[in-house]
Amino acid sequence: MCLAAHTDSTILTFLHQSNTEGLQVFREETGWVTVEPIPGALMVNIGDLFHILSNGKIMSVVHRARVNQTRSRISIAYLWGGPAGDVEIRPISKIVDPVELCLYQPITWNEYLRIKYEVFDKAFHAIRVV
Repeated sequence: MCLAAHTDSTILTFLHQSNTEGLQVFREETGWVTVEPIPGALMVNIGDLFHILSNGKIMSVVHRARVNQTRSRISIAYLWGGPAGDVEIRPISKIVDPVELCLYQPITWNEYLRIKYEVFDKAFHAIRVV
């Protein structure tokens, strides 16, 4: 099974993958780059909420999982973040420069997920119509 290109909605994602390639990250300068599995290592992805907390200084990672045609691949992810309830997420005040504006308004995780779903849903339907 593969996963289309996306960013994780969480703060951080911890990923353990088998010794089979499949994970790719997108880099503006080079395009899709395969992440070589390192035995016993955890891969850590920055998620969208971390991006908001850093006021856009640290980007969330665009990534995808590709099917390996010759070997089975197993990955186990732990998605950390997204406080429950009405806890608002906003850029950390100590990170925002006094002359710099906050790029993000306070938002709860549920609100963020709803907005992200609506954007992806509209994009998906626009692609299917074309």
